[in-house]
Amino acid sequence: MNRLEIENRTILLTLTGSRGYGLATITSDYDYRGVFIATKPYYLGFNLIEQKDTGWTDEPAGKFPFLSKDTCLYELKKFLRLSTENNPNILELLWFKNYVEITEVGEYLKQHRQMFLSKKVKQTYSGYGYAQIKKLESHRRWLLNPPTHKPTAAEFGLVDTPPLTVSQMNTFLEYLYGLVRDRIEFLEPAKELYKLLTADIDFKGILKQHPLPEDTLEMTQQLANSSKDFIQLLQKSQQYQRACREYQHYQDWKKNRNPERAEMEAKVGYDCKFAMQAIRLLKTGIEILETQSLIVDRREAGDAEELLDIKKGKYAYDEVMEMAKTLYQKLDQAEENSTLPKQVNGEAVNQLCIELVSQQGF
Repeated sequence: MNRLEIENRTILLTLTGSRGYGLATITSDYDYRGVFIATKPYYLGFNLIEQKDTGWTDEPAGKFPFLSKDTCLYELKKFLRLSTENNPNILELLWFKNYVEITEVGEYLKQHRQMFLSKKVKQTYSGYGYAQIKKLESHRRWLLNPPTHKPTAAEFGLVDTPPLTVSQMNTFLEYLYGLVRDRIEFLEPAKELYKLLTADIDFKGILKQHPLPEDTLEMTQQLANSSKDFIQLLQKSQQYQRACREYQHYQDWKKNRNPERAEMEAKVGYDCKFAMQAIRLLKTGIEILETQSLIVDRREAGDAEELLDIKKGKYAYDEVMEMAKTLYQKLDQAEENSTLPKQVNGEAVNQLCIELVSQQGF
């Protein structure tokens, strides 16, 4: 589908990001996101479309000539799937007070927004907040102790034997994950751990990102029936590949930094925007669990000034981290006390999708 087709079938469009949250500064971008319903060939044929997030400046504009590269419109089925998963960036689109465009079909979708709230909010909002904090910590590490050279395999004891490739490591780690999961599935003392391993968290991805700890090597060797030499090679290869990723990310960060943001980061010692986003996400997650409602505009929530002060670097790094720690504790408590369902009713969402597509027509 081209831009004109998508614009004509857009049922909901709003200004998001800092301007949507009531946290904009003079230099803030105009980020638009919304929902459209694909045409008949994409529902009945083999063609697929999930979203449009590119090509806005290359294709002829229609109803919304102001859309720019910072725009993403989601096809209805993807939007509903991500809403069911309580994706923070998606869920909020149904809770704005003002929209650039909202059709009757869009209004009908918004009327059913309550059905997408569940206790899963705790996982998604804490996870997205944690991702912002990890980025903040990476940037702070580079500010205080930047990499001085590209890592070499020899630095990790890989002199006579070449490191394992990423594909080789990932294949073994997938196998290892399966072994751990299957081994504890029916063990009563490990029931909660099994639930954690099979939850909607990418633990296989986490396993691939972090080298095996020293105190797990012998157990890993026994569990996988592998040689000691191979397990040591795996660990060293993981450490080497992680160092290479770290160096490349550092180079990309230096090359692509926003000058004003870099100046602020150097001044206060951490990325203030990541900090602000993390705190906003954690606060919003708590509010949803406690009130069964989502407040997008932080001026309405009453913490816009505090969030803007974080964004402006008025809080020290330690203060921000302590704030985040406290909010994580409150988020745990909010989930425990929340009356929201554990998960969204998938069948109800499926029926809603049918109704929305029928109302839109082809």
